[in-house]
Amino acid sequence: MSDSAPVSWDHLKSRRPSDAEREALQAELVERALAVRQHGWGEYREVWSSGDIAAVAYLLGDTDLLEALDEHEGSVLTRFAGDLYGFQGARKDIESGLIETQAWFDAARAKLAARG
Repeated sequence: MSDSAPVSWDHLKSRRPSDAEREALQAELVERALAVRQHGWGEYREVWSSGDIAAVAYLLGDTDLLEALDEHEGSVLTRFAGDLYGFQGARKDIESGLIETQAWFDAARAKLAARG
């Protein structure tokens, strides 16, 4: 039996990413979507996580890829809520119908459209 203390995850439950972190995540997602538009999915499907691929596909409205990944709007939004708002914030957003997460993706789509 180990003498080390059990790991506590409580600090992660209360952590909420900052506005700057959410903006950086959004900028990265928009850049990835632009890359896919320019070069196609080819190499990216080999190096990005399935969650990242699903998020970019959702942002691009690529329903065929989402279906191939066995993903849908709700699964993408639910997963991303945690990245955007932390554990407690995600629970609240899920309970309210993922309104804030949908708005975040809408803002990302507007930025993507503005970039071409």
